[in-house]
Amino acid sequence: MKFFALPGHIAISGLVLLAAAIPAQSAQPIPHLEKRGVATQLIVDGKPYLALAGETANTASSSLEYMEPVWPRLVRMNLNTVLVAVAWDWIEPVEGRYDFTLVDGLLAGARKNNLHVMFLWFGSWKNGISSFVPAWVKAGQDRFPRVQIKSGKSIEVLSTFSAANLDADTRAYTAFMRHLREVDSERQTVVMIQMQNEVGILGDSRDRSAAAEAAFAGPVPQELADYLQKIKDRLDPELLRTWGSAGCKAAGTWSEVFGPGRATDEIFMAWNYARYLDRITRAGKEEYPLPVFTNTWIVQPEDNGPGDYPSGGPEPLVIDIWKAGAPSIDINAPDIYRPNFAEWVGRFHRDNNPLFVPESRGDAGGAANAFFAIGQHASIGYSPFGIDNPGRLLVMRPEAGAPAPTDIDNLPLPRAYAVLAQLAPLILEHQAGGTIAGALLDAEHPTQEIPLGDYVLTVDLRRNRRDPTQVPALGYGIFMAVGPDEYFLAGNDIQVTFTPHTPGPAVAGLAEVWAGRFVDGKWMPGRKLSGDDILLNYKLGEAAAVNQSGSGLRFGPDGPTIQRVKLYRYQ
Repeated sequence: MKFFALPGHIAISGLVLLAAAIPAQSAQPIPHLEKRGVATQLIVDGKPYLALAGETANTASSSLEYMEPVWPRLVRMNLNTVLVAVAWDWIEPVEGRYDFTLVDGLLAGARKNNLHVMFLWFGSWKNGISSFVPAWVKAGQDRFPRVQIKSGKSIEVLSTFSAANLDADTRAYTAFMRHLREVDSERQTVVMIQMQNEVGILGDSRDRSAAAEAAFAGPVPQELADYLQKIKDRLDPELLRTWGSAGCKAAGTWSEVFGPGRATDEIFMAWNYARYLDRITRAGKEEYPLPVFTNTWIVQPEDNGPGDYPSGGPEPLVIDIWKAGAPSIDINAPDIYRPNFAEWVGRFHRDNNPLFVPESRGDAGGAANAFFAIGQHASIGYSPFGIDNPGRLLVMRPEAGAPAPTDIDNLPLPRAYAVLAQLAPLILEHQAGGTIAGALLDAEHPTQEIPLGDYVLTVDLRRNRRDPTQVPALGYGIFMAVGPDEYFLAGNDIQVTFTPHTPGPAVAGLAEVWAGRFVDGKWMPGRKLSGDDILLNYKLGEAAAVNQSGSGLRFGPDGPTIQRVKLYRYQ
């Protein structure tokens, strides 16, 4: 391996980047986020883009040989985007000498299989720990200081209070982004960047090194105090309660402004992590301004407080702190493996924080999550973790074993992605128009009422006609109002009825129902459904008493499938 280093140039394996060698930007704008209607969408090749994604295991992308059979498998799973790590250690094994052979190989593999990429920058932190930094950083503790905890011990976590830590990470990241501009600004394979991974301190609620203690005893930065005052009426309720308990002061030390306790420690660390990541992100965007997101290790049921989960990461409590401290970061995204998926996406999706789910489940629950996030929260996309191991598409535990390659196409997530891919142009149009919704049902939440268009959709878990007490464990759907009395719906293990909620006749009937699919964006009707296909309740008197026709849409367990319905009203 040869390295070159000339004054004023970046040292890269096998070549020297000169300014004149950098190609002109593509005539097409680079991937970016754009507000369209009521939704913020990812724009790729000049058009809204729905990321049907998956993330490989942490070190999968460290080996091009390992990735070689993975790429075509991802295509078979109906992905259009893959999240892969690039570690600081992998590109700068020797200080000041950059080797992008691995990056270029990953881009080549993605392009060969017509996939887009989101690179995950594993720089100073991965899951809060500094395990992907180069060996020369690990060994240089005097130069690159670690976090200290209450015991006085140092832990393997680089401190946010070190200029040397920040400068070294920033130099490596900007070299990486400069290289992406060099090799990908024309092809635009890379559509977003994840900045670090699940940052925050484990083992204590805040850094207690000398520099950190001095900062904690000092005043809350005026920039943060002004921001909180400016958006006080829009602050996260939990943050407002914490701040309010100390009197909503506009100045003072961290303890004076936010009160004593671990919540204040978390707020303090959030500000310092945000400032650190903002500096790196801004420098990278000066080289190549792709959209950037963070990801969050969310609080688990067994956690008693910050430090049990990474303290300072962009949890809901401190997203507003991150917005103040890291305006260059476009999205603070959640990693959600907990069963209450709907609750967590609701806490992260905000007016100033579009939704993207970079890590979650890949089994049947993951298929349901994808439909719900995209339909109900206009998510930019969805990404289960460990997508290189198909066993994760069956169950959460990869040791259960991967299915045979012939079975991959028929697993729940690939089936769901196939339908979402068909619907993508329609989904993106209706996300912008605000005429889309999603449902996620289980035993605790077996029904949901959704106002959409001129009707309220009542979505229930699919019931067995002979024994209505028999219902599936999970159901999901996505719904779009495409006309005054017309809807496209896609779902699995649900049934849907309609109730008018505008003036006029009180009962909705099904004028026409078609099952079908989209081919190249064009609707191709299949079966015309009627009779037993749509009868949910044969007790018509009972149905009429609650202004129902007895008919509705049924989506079976072998989906998701797509239906188009035209309604009429009668009295």
